Amino acid sequence: MAATELSERERQILEAVIRSYVETAVPAGSRTLSRRFGLGVSPATIRNTMSDLEEKGFLFHPHTSAGGIPTEKAYRLYVDELMRVRPLESVDRTRLAAEISAGGSAIESILRRAAQSVGVLTQELGVALGPRLDQTILEKLELVRLTSEKLILVLSLRGGAMRTIFIEVPGEIADDALAEVQFVLNERLSGLSLAQIRQSLGSRLRDATSAAGAAGGATELMNIFVQEGETFFDVQAVEPESVVLGQASLLADKPEFASGERMRRIIELTETRTELATLLRSRPSSAGVSITIGSEHGAALPGGLTVVTAEYRAGSLSGVIGVIGPTRMPYEKVIALVTHTSLLVTELLA
Repeated sequence: MAATELSERERQILEAVIRSYVETAVPAGSRTLSRRFGLGVSPATIRNTMSDLEEKGFLFHPHTSAGGIPTEKAYRLYVDELMRVRPLESVDRTRLAAEISAGGSAIESILRRAAQSVGVLTQELGVALGPRLDQTILEKLELVRLTSEKLILVLSLRGGAMRTIFIEVPGEIADDALAEVQFVLNERLSGLSLAQIRQSLGSRLRDATSAAGAAGGATELMNIFVQEGETFFDVQAVEPESVVLGQASLLADKPEFASGERMRRIIELTETRTELATLLRSRPSSAGVSITIGSEHGAALPGGLTVVTAEYRAGSLSGVIGVIGPTRMPYEKVIALVTHTSLLVTELLA
């Protein structure tokens, strides 16, 4: 049922119930609504209208004598058709700009500061997802010895992102062999996107064994790239470490987490991050704000949570930044803060 199918009175009273419950976390009774919102009707009329809204699935009562609590359906209708997003206050604009720009310019650093800042200002769990890297250009790669049988492949990507991959080798590779293989790989792969490298790696390295020279271990190392190299450049899979989080402790004082079970589930998600990465990666990659409420997440999150995200861009790449919190959140303020944060991150990554 759309808001247009509700009477004007039902719309006003539903909005009042939601605003009251978001501010107080206490079920809203008819007398309270009458006093606080000047609805121009008696408490009895408000009570009857609330009963109608309950029958239509927009409210429920925790027990007979309690006031009404908005359902997920009510929040969805409110977000889609009833709320009015307010311009962000100048003090919040100034604070966000100062905190997000204060530090290093690497993508990971900017996202970390952004998730922290928007989380504190909204009092929700700030989240950010690193950009999809499949179309990122490889600027250079380095081979670094970790042990006699393990190397680190460091990929430096356009835009400041970096990825490290561990490579097992059968025996110690001489320093000049590492240098030769690194030179050949950079010569043939730098300037290509990671997707292009994966798609054409075999043909580009077809004669690379002889090109790498005969230094100790060069042939063996180049053969590893020929045989397994596609997996080294595969960033298509969701990476838990690409999720950046603010402070989960900001949720702890909210009444929705008083039982502890929902908080325990949130902590599990922040520790593993795999499910969060999958959830955030599935967010719409288009302009504007994406809001999913409660059961709309399926099994990805505990019940009773809302995710609000907006897209940021880094050149041709994009990712999302936003917050996770209870469905009882001040949507107007949260949306304004998340939107502005995404714009600031885009500016910093330009």
